[in-house]
Amino acid sequence: MAVDELDTRILRLLLEQPRTSVREYARVLGVARGTLQARLDRMERDGVITGTAPALSPAALGHPVLAFVHIEVTQGHLDEVGEALAAVPEIVEAFSITGDGDLLTRVVARNNAHLEDVVQKLISLPGVVRTRSEVALRERVPHRLLPLVESIGRSARG
Repeated sequence: MAVDELDTRILRLLLEQPRTSVREYARVLGVARGTLQARLDRMERDGVITGTAPALSPAALGHPVLAFVHIEVTQGHLDEVGEALAAVPEIVEAFSITGDGDLLTRVVARNNAHLEDVVQKLISLPGVVRTRSEVALRERVPHRLLPLVESIGRSARG
């Protein structure tokens, strides 16, 4: 979906001020509330805006250890293992990948011993051949989309 300059301004506000009302967004942008609501509805329908949930911190929830666990799967069992991963609460994301391994998971844990328990649980899943873990030491670039939105906005203007 193509976004124009107004869409970009809307997205920027949503990212910078996620708890503001639609009425206030419209006022700040200088557009009618109906126009803003129609744009929001379209971007939700087109999958540009995928949710409004708050961002949560696993560390603040008692899970400060972050690891990326690569999982190698027996051929033909990718879907089965992917479904099983959804039952492991410490897995906050999982992706099919190319390269070494078949799946890449983002795992949070209370401490290193808990991480080992989670990895052992993963290894015991039917269809899992082996795992390889990498523990994150420090987040260098937090999850962000504003620079991408701004880049798209510059392209829409130019």
